Amino acid sequence: MQLLKRWTTFFALASCLVYGIVYAQQTRPAAPATAKATFAGGCFWCMEPPYDKLPGVISTTSGYMGGKTKNPTYEQVSSGATGHTEVVQVEYDPSKLTYEKLLDVFWRNIDPTQRDGQFCDHGSQYRTAIFYHNDEQKKLAEASKAALEKGKPFKGEIVTELAAAPQFYRAEEYHQDFYKKNPARYKLYRTGCGRDARLQALWGRSTD
Repeated sequence: MQLLKRWTTFFALASCLVYGIVYAQQTRPAAPATAKATFAGGCFWCMEPPYDKLPGVISTTSGYMGGKTKNPTYEQVSSGATGHTEVVQVEYDPSKLTYEKLLDVFWRNIDPTQRDGQFCDHGSQYRTAIFYHNDEQKKLAEASKAALEKGKPFKGEIVTELAAAPQFYRAEEYHQDFYKKNPARYKLYRTGCGRDARLQALWGRSTD
């Protein structure tokens, strides 16, 4: 009889243990399937292509960040009065693509020494910035900038801003995938703005 009680107690404890393990697994927060990264690199038309071609990128969206006006229009932002800067927001699969790789692509597609502008576009609405979405992105962005400052292949101070991501406002539809919708106009603008020539001078190779 005592042996039966012991076995009954054993199986009861074992059942509780198994249930506890299964419950913990079911209630454990799942890792996010996708993540967001947001970068300001001057004209957002030119920042979509280098990210769109990366394996693991799900989408890129042009928009505005860092200003004081709610739901700004392109005309308002381009005037420089709202405080926003043009950005591209990247949605990606972190199991296939690292944030470090996104940072590397960002640096090599901008002129980090140009203050309040990029290439032929001037004004704070074209300033460069990394807008981090969490503490991990902040840490990686700071480390990336510090590494670049030590090993940069060019002269000049790195003036790119690092800041917590504020509200993102999607740009008008005609700006989305502009390089695909208007390839001739896009290439004319990119060449005329001197973007590739300056990137070549900075980094020593073509980036797009």
